[in-house]
Amino acid sequence: MKTSPIVPARVDFTDAAAPQAPEFGDVYHARAGAFAQARHVFLGGNALPARWQGRERFVVLETGFGLGNNFLATWQAWREDARRCERLVFISIEKHPLRREDLRRAHAASSAPELAAQLLRQWPALTPNLHLLDFEAGRVRLLLALGDARDWLPELQARVDAFYLDGFAPALNPEIWDAAPLKQLGRLAAPGATAATWSVARGVRDALAGAGFEVEKAPGFAAKGQMSVARYRPPHKPAGPAGREPLAGDGERSALIVGAGIAGAACARALARQGWQSTVLEALPGVGQAGSGNPGGLFHGSFHPQDGLHARFSRAAALATERELRQLDEPLPWLQWGLLRLEREPEPLERMRAQLLASGLPPEYLQVLSPEEARAHAGLRVDAPAWYYPGGGALRPAALAQAWLRQAGATLLTERPVQSLKPEGGRWQLLDADGRPLAEAATVILAAGQRNAALAAPWMAGGELPWVAQRGQLSLLAADAAAWLPRPACPMAGQGYALAGPSGELFFGATAQPHDLDAAAREADHRENLQRLLRLLALQPAPDAAAMEAALLPTLGARVGWRSLVPDRLPLVGGLAAAVPRLRAEQPRFWPRHPGLLLCGGLASRGVTWALLAGELAAAQLSGAPLPLEASLVDALDPCRFAARATRHASAS
Repeated sequence: MKTSPIVPARVDFTDAAAPQAPEFGDVYHARAGAFAQARHVFLGGNALPARWQGRERFVVLETGFGLGNNFLATWQAWREDARRCERLVFISIEKHPLRREDLRRAHAASSAPELAAQLLRQWPALTPNLHLLDFEAGRVRLLLALGDARDWLPELQARVDAFYLDGFAPALNPEIWDAAPLKQLGRLAAPGATAATWSVARGVRDALAGAGFEVEKAPGFAAKGQMSVARYRPPHKPAGPAGREPLAGDGERSALIVGAGIAGAACARALARQGWQSTVLEALPGVGQAGSGNPGGLFHGSFHPQDGLHARFSRAAALATERELRQLDEPLPWLQWGLLRLEREPEPLERMRAQLLASGLPPEYLQVLSPEEARAHAGLRVDAPAWYYPGGGALRPAALAQAWLRQAGATLLTERPVQSLKPEGGRWQLLDADGRPLAEAATVILAAGQRNAALAAPWMAGGELPWVAQRGQLSLLAADAAAWLPRPACPMAGQGYALAGPSGELFFGATAQPHDLDAAAREADHRENLQRLLRLLALQPAPDAAAMEAALLPTLGARVGWRSLVPDRLPLVGGLAAAVPRLRAEQPRFWPRHPGLLLCGGLASRGVTWALLAGELAAAQLSGAPLPLEASLVDALDPCRFAARATRHASAS
């Protein structure tokens, strides 16, 4: 999916009863009232709330978020319905979203002021992503896709129960009313899905009919005499792609998770939001003691002018992580906000500013700082321009993992090393080194870091995954050591990383040595880390650099650990392949999967940033909820991508 800069909406509030969009020459809602219109056209036209009653999950897709009144009216109706569905998922697409200040103005006199205030608090940075916003402890979820509906509709992965076809008039905004985007509704429609719109334009009704809907006219709202309602009744049942059906082993809403690091904890948190229970088995005595055991971990997005897969996924993950951290029920100890990134070979300041301007990314996500501005954030000398992520920062990974496990209400079983898996009667048994069962369930998520390679290998058709165990040595300087060495006021990264601990300690590093299993701390690695640190703190080159290094080396502590990653440096999230498909093997989504067996790993050095969204994706794949990422990114994270890639290369040769 190719992204484009988001152009915010311009709203004319001259007539408070009917705000206008000058670019489209149309109003956002009828003068008779936004909530009244939403209740009549969209809720009433889709027979809500009656149709969601008694359901585990109900999914709505809207083609124009606008001011957000349809979402708020639907949420309000859900709240007021004693027989409401357990979970309401509202997917909405918006090409020109409102700036936060305009959204606040639009809802100054909202019919649901409490709900509008919650929406405003979570309103995302205006980036071309699928933004995940949770309300009601996750029971109401808004998936807000910012960008062109023609790009987003083919990328969404959901089974939609009700469509709200909104947007400015077809004559003024034909892009979302044409046959091509509306045809996607048939691909997304669940059995018995309905659709409603205030439009009765012939082209709209014909496009819906072409997508498999039976369309009728119904009494309209206010001055509009008629509206359209439709029900999905295709002449032939469409075939859904393999790999997109729920992967849960059976109807149980419970799972075993192997690994109590940040990946396993994120999976438990996400499953709890889908109404699932988790039992987490950890080989070590406590939470976050292996790959998640560093005293500090960074979180931040990334930027590339071409906005490829890595940049898009890291941005989506960073924004989701920031939103979660800002609303945690319990404050985390030593949570730092704001991160400076200095490139090894910095570009000129004006070039960096031009790249950021061309991307359209907002300052809430990313800024370019002059050396003087960077110095003010870091509290020390900075000689080059820097990227600044206001929503980035640092925290203790183990503390976050513990908070997520508590939030999930997960059962934690420590000192339970899982050696292998065994299928038994439609369930998975987790076995110890002597082949004795530790636990069994229909659904298992492998989130065990380095152990994932051995546990997944017997169950991955198409060849073993190309795991890399990358050794890293972190250097630690105590608070009372080398007081003359400056401590950064915010986390710094780029040429290695450095962050000050809660009591004035300094953590810095780290080395990256693939296929190195040496657990002993090495002086050579401390020297490498010190060289990076002195460059990062603008203390090198200096005439006394050698003397500084000699003074610091004897004072350093170390932590050695291993990052789990794969060569393309994206995580592995999804079901393990049960067989090689006869057809379309070049596309990972068509590979058949083992029921109830998922992988969530390969988080490399970005675990704090990536874990939350990776866990959400795994939970959605298991439960059948709408996926929180676009299809192209889901494919990019799929464990079958390497086998699919090999198939493509073999076909081309």
